[in-house]
Amino acid sequence: MALMTKNEIADVLAEIGTLMELKGENPFKVRAYSAGARAIEALERDEFETLVAEGRLQSVKGIGEALAAKIAELHSTGRLEFLDKLKASIEPGLVEMLTIPGLGPKKIAALARDLKVTSIGALEEACREGRVAALAGFGEKTQEKILTGIRNREAYSKRHLWWDASETAAPILAGLRSLPQVSRAETAGSLRRGLETVGDLDFIVAAGDVEPVVRWFTGMAGVREVTASGGTKASVRLESGLQADLRIVPSEQFAFALHHFTGSKDHNVQMRQRSLDRGLSLSEWGLVPSAGEGTARDKAGRNESVPAGDEKAIFAALGLAYIPPELREGLGEIEAAEKGELPRLVETGDLRGAFHNHTAESDGGNTLAEMAGAAEALGWEYLGIADHSKSSRQANGLTEERLARQVAEIRALNASGRFRTRVLAGTECDILPDGSLDFDDAVLAGLDYVVASVHSSFSQDEAVMTARIVRALENPRVTMLGHLSGRLLLRREAYGVDAGRVIDAAIANGVAIELNANPYRLDMDWRLWRKAAARGLECSINPDAHDTAGLEFVRAGVNAARKGWLTREQVVNTQPLAKVEAWLAKKRGRK
Repeated sequence: MALMTKNEIADVLAEIGTLMELKGENPFKVRAYSAGARAIEALERDEFETLVAEGRLQSVKGIGEALAAKIAELHSTGRLEFLDKLKASIEPGLVEMLTIPGLGPKKIAALARDLKVTSIGALEEACREGRVAALAGFGEKTQEKILTGIRNREAYSKRHLWWDASETAAPILAGLRSLPQVSRAETAGSLRRGLETVGDLDFIVAAGDVEPVVRWFTGMAGVREVTASGGTKASVRLESGLQADLRIVPSEQFAFALHHFTGSKDHNVQMRQRSLDRGLSLSEWGLVPSAGEGTARDKAGRNESVPAGDEKAIFAALGLAYIPPELREGLGEIEAAEKGELPRLVETGDLRGAFHNHTAESDGGNTLAEMAGAAEALGWEYLGIADHSKSSRQANGLTEERLARQVAEIRALNASGRFRTRVLAGTECDILPDGSLDFDDAVLAGLDYVVASVHSSFSQDEAVMTARIVRALENPRVTMLGHLSGRLLLRREAYGVDAGRVIDAAIANGVAIELNANPYRLDMDWRLWRKAAARGLECSINPDAHDTAGLEFVRAGVNAARKGWLTREQVVNTQPLAKVEAWLAKKRGRK
């Protein structure tokens, strides 16, 4: 029996990469562990177990012989001698220092080596005594920044939901674009890639006269602290704790800078290697011929870059189709782009409605009519209402009698013709601890659809929780599974569940799984969707809206769906009303 799951092993590999970077190990070794962690995460559980059992881990891209041996050791013993020795060689306080904004592994190593500083407390004392400022490569400004970082590290080290970061970035981007000196401006980084959480904001700007742009950026409303300012760069700390970084480049370098600061580390490494294989060198400054005799050079003596007015030209110069930002994670997108196999990703405008939404009848903030009106304003053809069932007492779950009255109200509202949007009558039915449903078959039979979700007994072990959910999916009244893992980003970890087995059960029983678009959930995780959808799993992007504004959460869900390589055809709520009603009827009629 395995003593460590694939996700636990992936976490260990990522930890090793961090510790090695802190020790100043070879960057290629560090990246190998990072790539290995990603490769393991992308595998389904059964696939991973088979590869380990058959000794075929090396068939997975990014996993070499040495890494495969370490993974097998972790899988079979639950420990790794290499990691134990690595941990023992590093003071725990040095790892803790990584939480101080702006203090990276190299500087931490220098502090430990030259000042014998091995804890945050000792670091603070060294700063107050001026010893850090006297250290080569630091100085007074760096020392003060470290002190500020120590004071604020708890608030500043936290990541932020994509939704919140996006809301913060939008007015800043609009402000930059409105400046007369700015010809182009975009966000980059994890925000542009649509990651579920964001560490900081990156803004790339094309401008000739940089000083007014930097002055506006550092003086805008909401800036708590200017952490860096000068030349073509600036960094500020916002009231929310988010750091925002500005980089200004000439217009001819804009596309290259945007690509560089958007891609993940793995994507950029792979793109640079592809360039080198073609006798080129790719960087934030351009795509130039590798150094050699007879190459064209600009006035500064540098090799002239391949011209690129946008990112599409960069990819084209390397023989690739354009790769959308959401896919730039180093997970096979370059190979797919080379073969012309990139999908046409789903877009927010493709959605025709959504199923998982709440009203004031349970724990929502708006009435049925208000929710229907908001859906109509979005241009939706249908809106599913799925208030909580009776066991969710904390959410004012509906009894059988209250649900019957709500269904009658929905039917009457549709008959009145008051809204063009058709309201569908459903329920978010609790999956009870034993896997049975909160309402009996007779009650569920009177609904258009059923979303089955776990809302209790999160501490069940993985095997029990998995069996519980699978039993629910085997109930022919269940249309879709809600928020598979139960996670709340930045708030609560997922409960133990074998996602692969749940996906298998959903496919086998013709049950869809939702991509819950609530910014705190984004569940099922995007990393699972590509393979699951390819096997026929149906997805519904649902906002889990608890008020009219919450319907807009579908934008976050579409981001996650795009990261999961999902197309319009793989998302059921991109279908028009007539097809959705036929789909629901088919689900209700299955045996």
